[in-house]
Amino acid sequence: MTISAVATVMGVCFVALLYMQVSYINLLVNMRLGQFYDGAHRSLNHVAHKLEMDEVRKYLTEDNSGYIKKGSFVGGKSMVVRSYTTSTNNGGVVSTITVNTAVPENHHHLDEDFFIKDLSKALTVEEAQRLQHDVLKMRAKYQRDVLDEVIFHMLESAGAKPLKSRIENFESLEGYIADELKSNGCDLPFGIRLLDHNGRDTVYSSVVEECGKVIEQPLFENDNAVRGAMLEVCFPKSALNKFIYASVKFMTPSLLFTLVMLITFVITLYMAVRHKKITKMKNDFINNMTHEFKTPISTISLAAQMLQDQSVAKSPEMFGKLSGVIASETKRLRFQVDKVLQMSMFDDKNTASLKMKELDAHELLLGIINTFAVKVEQNGGAITSKFEAGDPFIYVDEMHFTNVVFNLMDNAMKYKRHDVPLSLEVCTKNTGGNFVLSIKDNGIGISKDNLKRIFDKFYRVHTGNVHDVKGFGLGLAYVKQMVKAHRGSIRAESELGVGTTFIIVLPLK
Repeated sequence: MTISAVATVMGVCFVALLYMQVSYINLLVNMRLGQFYDGAHRSLNHVAHKLEMDEVRKYLTEDNSGYIKKGSFVGGKSMVVRSYTTSTNNGGVVSTITVNTAVPENHHHLDEDFFIKDLSKALTVEEAQRLQHDVLKMRAKYQRDVLDEVIFHMLESAGAKPLKSRIENFESLEGYIADELKSNGCDLPFGIRLLDHNGRDTVYSSVVEECGKVIEQPLFENDNAVRGAMLEVCFPKSALNKFIYASVKFMTPSLLFTLVMLITFVITLYMAVRHKKITKMKNDFINNMTHEFKTPISTISLAAQMLQDQSVAKSPEMFGKLSGVIASETKRLRFQVDKVLQMSMFDDKNTASLKMKELDAHELLLGIINTFAVKVEQNGGAITSKFEAGDPFIYVDEMHFTNVVFNLMDNAMKYKRHDVPLSLEVCTKNTGGNFVLSIKDNGIGISKDNLKRIFDKFYRVHTGNVHDVKGFGLGLAYVKQMVKAHRGSIRAESELGVGTTFIIVLPLK
């Protein structure tokens, strides 16, 4: 599989894995949120029930005779008629005995006890026990009815009271809520608000900052529904989020590991692509170097074979010519080897040993121009100079700086256009305490995409990989490294079909 196919498959897998993890976390958060709301509603329901029980307990422990109507078990002085009925079994014949009596409505149970005791004297033991049991049942029913009446009037009277008087202590209410929330696993800070008359009146409020979710609970629902008392509990948004996401924090390491794996994969992919690109550049370099060395070696070999010919040895003119060819091609080979060695200096420490000294840049450039002018003029071109720098003194290594300028001019020769003569312009100026050197040509130019990479080692512009233009892709890489070693900078400006300008900025001495 290619690198792109592997990258696509791994990318899809990582995206799917991240999506599944995020979806699972979102599901857990929603479940936890639902559990929290259920627990909070359950807690408030218990609080409302406690308030009702507290109110009932309060009225039962106080004097509540005012809630019972006259003529009931307690209160007035009127008499009530009571009937006591019992059954007898005499020789298989069942007969019923009914006793009616009038007692004061506020009589004590002791009166009934004496009455039953007197009546029991006329009955058998069994009949007397049955009579006493029936009387106790009737007494319990009567007391239950009275209690129901008491509670009914109590609720009727309490429902007419304002909510503030029915809840004695709001701090106790908050304590109820805190205890219930804690028992249901919802132990969070909160604020409450008590509303009366269907939310029109605020009875009590303890506000919290950044109020998030508000949960409502009706109070005293058995009262007259017109009042509509309501308890609202508000939880701070930050505390609620912290509480909810604390339950899924165990997923954080999983997400971190996935992200680390993703970053590692991206770095590995980048290194693989970069290695592939470097391998391709090195292969191009080897191919170019082989071609570059092959021609002079073949020429030297041919010249050496001709020198072995006796007829050539007898001709001084031919001998000198062949010797010149061997010397020229040997020099050419040495120059190519020097280029490779120059770049190897930067591989380990990215530094070179420079012999720096103060030089007049204009004087140095004039010597280079005069030397290179012959080669340019032989190809029908011309070199012009425009020295405008008021301070031309720079601190450089003479040999390396000369090689930098020669490399730039040699590039202009290699990539000149065939339809127009080569025009090469060398300019200098001072800007911001720096010495600026520009070398401009009217060659084929460089596209924007290639312009970003022309200083990369082994990289050659696409058209330059054709063997009519020879080279290793090391010239501009060497130029940039050397300018950098001189604490300077270099950039290129180019337009296809118009030409290229290289601009070098060096600090003045």
